[in-house]
Amino acid sequence: MASAAILMGGAARRLDGRDKGAIRVGGESIRDRQLRALAPITDDIMIVGGHLAETPAHTRSIADHHPGLGPLAGLESALAASRDDAVVVLACDLPFVTTELLMYLLSLAPTADAIVPRTDRGYHPLCAVYDRRCLEAVRQQLDRRDLAVRGLLATLRVRAIESAELTQFGPEARLLANVNTAADLNEIETLLNHEL
Repeated sequence: MASAAILMGGAARRLDGRDKGAIRVGGESIRDRQLRALAPITDDIMIVGGHLAETPAHTRSIADHHPGLGPLAGLESALAASRDDAVVVLACDLPFVTTELLMYLLSLAPTADAIVPRTDRGYHPLCAVYDRRCLEAVRQQLDRRDLAVRGLLATLRVRAIESAELTQFGPEARLLANVNTAADLNEIETLLNHEL
């Protein structure tokens, strides 16, 4: 069994400070979609950082140990609090991740420090599986105030999941779509309308 972490963090300035996990996509919040995808693979789901009025059932709230230092700090908090060596890490704004994709990433966890999708846009380090042994490398990078998660990957044994592997779980652009801006949300809603 793995642990899982949904990284809340961030001020969502490009979305007027909205809680991105609460954004509804296809009639369901992104957070609920992620919790549904994670439920079959773990009973240890952490909501890391952020301030929810109410912690969703069957999850635990983990404070960000280094507020304001971005996703790398969220990853540090998640790895420190995990109950298992393998930790599924998701940004809170990914509405289309699937159980099948996450199970595949987990199945490869024993082969590397991090299992990370990689497309023509580069690595997607916030839809990945990390081993808890990465914690020291994360902390060292935080101490240097080098906050790029992609920079962390250069120090780890990474098993990249390339586009050809990703497509067995659906179109990569859909699987890894995220909501950072109102334009991203409009694009996702357009995609859903075309699928109906």
